[in-house]
Amino acid sequence: MGRVLSINISSVKGIEKNSIEKVDLIEGWGLAGDAHGGDWDRQVSIFPVEALEKVPPLKRDEVLNGGYTENFTISGVELSELTVGKLVEIGQAVVKILHIGKEEFKEHGRPYIVSREGRFGRVVKGGQVKVGDGVRLAVLHNSDQCI
Repeated sequence: MGRVLSINISSVKGIEKNSIEKVDLIEGWGLAGDAHGGDWDRQVSIFPVEALEKVPPLKRDEVLNGGYTENFTISGVELSELTVGKLVEIGQAVVKILHIGKEEFKEHGRPYIVSREGRFGRVVKGGQVKVGDGVRLAVLHNSDQCI
C-alpha cells in the first residue's frame, strides 16, 4: 500500500500550492478550497514520487527544489498501476484517473515531470484525506459501479 506524502492546494490557478495536513474531497468537485475544483475531468492532480526516476539529470535539481504543483504527492504505488480508468483510494476518498500528463509541457521546475507523469482525475467518492493516509487501487461496489 502506498502513502500520501503531501497535500497541496491553492485558491488561485497557476501559482505554487500551499501544503496542508488534511483536506476534504468533494464528490464530483475536487478538493475543498482548491482552485481546480469544478465539474470537469482534472479536479485532482496526483504525483507519484516514483516518477522522479524519469527526470533527466540536468533537470533533477530544478524538479526537486521546485514548489508543489500537484494536489497529492504519493509514494508506494507502481506507475504501471496508475493508468487511465483506474480507481485510486486516497484516505477515505476515491479518484478515477482520466489523464496522464498534460497536452502542453512546461520546461522548468516540477511542472517538467508533473506535465508528463502527473495523474489527473475526478473525485468519484468524497471523504477526508490526511498526510500519511494509505493509497491503493480501489474497487467500488453497488451504486458506485456506474462511474
